[in-house]
Amino acid sequence: MPCAADWLNNPFSVVQGIFAQNVPNSDWEKKVTEYFKEKLKENNATNWVPSLNDVPVHYLKPNSLVKFRCMVQDMFDPEFYMGVYETVDPNTNARVLHFGKYRDVAECGWSPQQEIDLNSSHTVTSERQTFYCVPVPGESAWVKEISFSAELVLCYTVVTNQFISASQARVSPSTSYTPSRHKRSYEEDEDMDLHPSKQKEQHMGTGSDIHGCVEPKRLETEASAGHHLISPNCSPPLDLNFPLPGEKGPACLVKVYESWESFKVNDVLEVYGILSVDPVLSIVNSEESCAVPFPPDSSALDPMECMDAAEEQRVHSPPASLVPRIHVILAQKLQHINPLLPACLNEEESKTCEFISNFMSELSPVRAELLGFLTHALLGDSLAAEYLILHLISTVYARRDVLPLGKFTVNLSGCPRNSIFTEHIYHIIQQLVPASYRLQMTIENMNHSRFNPHKDYAANRLVSGVLQLASNTSLVVDETQLEQGQLDTTGVHNVTALGNLITWQKVDYDFSYHQMEFPCNINVLITSEGRSLLPSDCQVHLQPQIIPPNMEEYMSSLLTAVLPSVLNKFRIYLSLSRLLDYSISDEVTKAVEEDFVEMRKNDPESVTADDLHRMLLVARFLSLSAGQTTLSRERWLRAKQLEALRKARLQQQRCVNGNEL
Repeated sequence: MPCAADWLNNPFSVVQGIFAQNVPNSDWEKKVTEYFKEKLKENNATNWVPSLNDVPVHYLKPNSLVKFRCMVQDMFDPEFYMGVYETVDPNTNARVLHFGKYRDVAECGWSPQQEIDLNSSHTVTSERQTFYCVPVPGESAWVKEISFSAELVLCYTVVTNQFISASQARVSPSTSYTPSRHKRSYEEDEDMDLHPSKQKEQHMGTGSDIHGCVEPKRLETEASAGHHLISPNCSPPLDLNFPLPGEKGPACLVKVYESWESFKVNDVLEVYGILSVDPVLSIVNSEESCAVPFPPDSSALDPMECMDAAEEQRVHSPPASLVPRIHVILAQKLQHINPLLPACLNEEESKTCEFISNFMSELSPVRAELLGFLTHALLGDSLAAEYLILHLISTVYARRDVLPLGKFTVNLSGCPRNSIFTEHIYHIIQQLVPASYRLQMTIENMNHSRFNPHKDYAANRLVSGVLQLASNTSLVVDETQLEQGQLDTTGVHNVTALGNLITWQKVDYDFSYHQMEFPCNINVLITSEGRSLLPSDCQVHLQPQIIPPNMEEYMSSLLTAVLPSVLNKFRIYLSLSRLLDYSISDEVTKAVEEDFVEMRKNDPESVTADDLHRMLLVARFLSLSAGQTTLSRERWLRAKQLEALRKARLQQQRCVNGNEL
């Protein structure tokens, strides 16, 4: 039975063993998946696997098992590959079966005389899906640090045996290709936009005999030259297509073999697979871009099609040293990326999870401590702190027709026109939630940023935008930065995009001929001086109780005074509260309806259906924030009280200013 070193450092040996024992039975693929699934269930086994989020690619051993926490930024077209193929020795006529799964290039065996028999009856053509994945946009530094600390010991083990000499493996050009992409009509584009447009075929390179193996020495020489080759006609630097500016980390081509239809764009995944950084990929792809179309008798492409094909090739097959490949053995969709919580929170076993049970018992004191912390951060305003907690645990739990239920966008008005305050409020939120982004709403940003993703048909890819974010990301829109100026067409479109995100929890992706709505679940907090220009579910006007003489010093001291263990409790509390189930009994529903009718009788002009909806939201999040999964009479009355205080404060401010906030 393979040892840990085998399945971690050399997973191909495990796959080869299972393949050899079960071929030609097709169950070998299922047995490979089951083997690694069982291995990863062992105590802390997932922490043994080095992560591309934490360890640089050049420190990882090629063809080893790695994991990657990522967001699906784009989906390329499915590609065909040789799942099983046969090699033959022309001298002895000896035949050997090989597997092509989890590989970018075909192994030809140890003998230099081995050739691939493309006409073999044992050849099996299979299909796989390629996702372009990036690190989770806006992922907080504490998420990376906690994840990395659990794997720190691996840094000393993965650096060994990281290079394999060319003589240790003989390879042939890529075993996969995608169907040829020809000029498309408008109707075809409409049909294919849901799954990004049909990719051109990736045929076999012409630098070597298609039936034989590439000479190792030649491959090594060309690979070295390829990294330093600068052509007068070279293409511009590769854009890794991160949604947010300033993002770092590896982008990866993730090749999925099973159940890829269950994943979609913007899903957050954790994948376990075999790392491929073979320099041969760069050679083969550069040759493919100049090669004759496959099959050979295809009609010649026109010049514009050739230009499109070259750009698409550059984007879809970047150098493996810049964009490594991961051949997925196991993949799971993540409901959260908080490393302090177990991943099974919505499963049946979570109900008996000892960790969750213990934490739920101390939920109330954690909430009280967090409320005090946020009250200090909001300059002594406890009402604003209450609403900020409710905002941070809000999430879209369902959709009724086009209406997203559970969204709770808060407009925190009355903020000082001082970037220090709003910047530090964001830094505090950043320390509490797993993913966030601060959008400074300046004229320059609105006019020059790209908010909505759009389709680039020349490169056949989805170009990311600022609003292509993972579910449950906290987006802080700082409107205090807005000054007088003129919004151009782009600026107007961006403001509209923000409004649609807040109101409908959707982002329109631009496919040139039409817009396509992508649902999302983004928590939006707007900080502003007066009432925001953007829509919101709830406006809370800040009433500072203290005015610190030195705002910078005061705000900075808040985080330094909090113990890391206390911060971790806050982080667990917010993530856990967001994932709890919630319901309202028939008895309480009837009581709420009667209460609302009475409120309408007493004040028919100021109490509306929107007020009822907002009070129900506040009651929901108040209950969840206290660890209660059903609405009680007490929480309903508390929600009414909070709303009355909030509305009274707004009315008072209107009287002071003489205009609407």
